[in-house]
Amino acid sequence: MHRWQTIVEPFRIHSVEPAQFTTVEQRSAWLAEAGNNLFNLRAEHVLIDLLTDSGTGAMSRDQWAAIQHGDESYAGSPSWYRFLDAVQHLFPFTHVIPTHQGRAAEKILFSVIGGPGKVVPNNTHFDTTRANVEFTGAEAVDLVIPEGRQPDLVHPFKGNMDIAALEHCIQTRGVQNIPVVFVTITNNSGGGQPVSLANLREVRGVCDKYGLPLFLDGCRFAENAWFIHEREEGQGEREIVDIVRDIAALADGMTMSAKKDGMANIGGWLAMNDDDLALKCRNLLILTEGFPTYGGLAGRDLEAIAQGLTEVVDPSYLRYRIRSTAYLADALDAAGVPVVKPAGGHAVYLDARALLPHIAPLQYPGQALATALYREGGIRGCEIGTVMFGRRPDGSEVPAAMDLVRLAIPRRTYTQSHIDYVIEVVTWVAARAGELRGMRIVDEPPALRHFTARFAPL
Repeated sequence: MHRWQTIVEPFRIHSVEPAQFTTVEQRSAWLAEAGNNLFNLRAEHVLIDLLTDSGTGAMSRDQWAAIQHGDESYAGSPSWYRFLDAVQHLFPFTHVIPTHQGRAAEKILFSVIGGPGKVVPNNTHFDTTRANVEFTGAEAVDLVIPEGRQPDLVHPFKGNMDIAALEHCIQTRGVQNIPVVFVTITNNSGGGQPVSLANLREVRGVCDKYGLPLFLDGCRFAENAWFIHEREEGQGEREIVDIVRDIAALADGMTMSAKKDGMANIGGWLAMNDDDLALKCRNLLILTEGFPTYGGLAGRDLEAIAQGLTEVVDPSYLRYRIRSTAYLADALDAAGVPVVKPAGGHAVYLDARALLPHIAPLQYPGQALATALYREGGIRGCEIGTVMFGRRPDGSEVPAAMDLVRLAIPRRTYTQSHIDYVIEVVTWVAARAGELRGMRIVDEPPALRHFTARFAPL
């Protein structure tokens, strides 16, 4: 087999939508109106939108066809059963509870098992997971391996849980205070880094030792499985579906946003084996989301997710997906732009703290860099750093472990020329990094402030 270097998308483009070209002057004005918060921008004012890969991908011909099969019966829709079969084909948990997206699954689960005095260990909580844990009065604890906090260090599985730290957490905080152990695959807050099967087995062993349930935040399970296939000894000849099932077999349940590796624009689920827990969660689902066979989703959405779950484990798709992300990371690294290494699955993470050492973490170097990329090139990314994670539940503020800017790549949406343009803009801004200044917050909500806070340049 020839080892050609060109990345060939394993699809052809069937329909297109227009993108708007704008000027630096226009974008500067829109930034000011938005309070220098990229979440507040109008989408049509963005040329390359890398804010998130959640629900922003392009659905396939077969997904659009599946939508026509959507049955909108309130209870027991055929679309529900197709969705259930597709989920349990990969994740054979006893109970599958559909939700309108991943954070709804988190809200339901932690409302049932959380509360004051409780502690939830994770390799690294992402923003909504942490917020839903803390909203109940529980504490979210991040226990990623030390390598996962070093952006420029190359390690095949930087998302791994620190096993010694997990045991120490359990012993010092008390088994009775830990309702669940979570592992996020891939580790979004830490650069989209994967978790190995070997590490998951070790986490499972600790959970068995102390009688604790293990849950997955499985948003990017297929990307994680591909990294296992490519990097873990003995996994290279195995089918992706079988690796996913091995991952599932090590867990007692999961939360899932189907807006990522479900390949859909909306949806998610909560799954588990525990009958009593499932009963409590379903009761809350009916109160907040909908009947257990639709969970806040239309039948057409259930159909789109079911089809997406068959497409996401296709090796041709995953090879393209991971290689195209690495293309961006490798080009920026070669240009001297500090990035998290190795490349993650769904995004490239710029190391804003390393690029902007003259901006203190509490002056938000990630926000400064993200706004500069939009102002200069119309590229919308997302700060993953002190803005997102620096505010503590008691109101104090500390620097996050890292200050990153995530360039999340929507699935099957942008071509190589789009990415080449991103490379040009990022390298141009990086060459003038010394001209950037920090920012201050002029208004913020009490939780999840990165979504709506307003900033002013220092």
